Formats: sequence, structure tokens, C-alpha cells
Amino acid sequence: MFDKKRFRAAQALSGLSTEDIADKLGINVTTLYRKINRDGNFSRNEIQILRSILPMEKPDEIFFANELT
Repeated sequence: MFDKKRFRAAQALSGLSTEDIADKLGINVTTLYRKINRDGNFSRNEIQILRSILPMEKPDEIFFANELT
């Protein structure tokens, strides 16, 4: 499960806007918002790009966070 709060924290630390990130991923801003707010379903390539542009010590905790049940 995708951890939206950690993603947004990494985004804030990077200083990049959502529009900047969408541009670097080559996707529409609306698509990025959907991925962040709904399903967190990023492709492998998108995760690699995000790892290179966002300050993340443990990217697995953002993209593959354990779901508490």
C-alpha cells in the first residue's frame, strides 16, 4: 500500500511541485494526483524516477508500505 504522507513529506523536502514531478514522470498532473490520492499504483520506471528526484531514505516504506488490518 502506498504511503501518501511519506510521499508528500519527500516532495516537500525536494521543493518540487506536483506539476514538476508529473513533468519529470512524463504524465499528466491529473494522473499523478490520482496515483497519489487513490491507488498509489506507480510503474517500476516511475518509482525509479521518483527515487532519483525525491529525497527518500527508504523508498520501499513509501511505495510498498504494509497495510494495517
